[in-house]
Amino acid sequence: MAAKPKKPAASETHDSIEEQTAAFLKAGGEIQQIAKGVSGRDNDAGPRHIDLRKPASK
Repeated sequence: MAAKPKKPAASETHDSIEEQTAAFLKAGGEIQQIAKGVSGRDNDAGPRHIDLRKPASK
């Protein structure tokens, strides 16, 4: 059984996110402030579950 790859140190992840954010902003991207409690999910998007049961045979 192969060992799981070691996760990068938190400081490496932090630095990577910081670099990606700087590149995004430099390329003209904008960061939007979203109010606390707001969701990106549409309320009228339909049911939130998937029925995996097989249909009853007739």
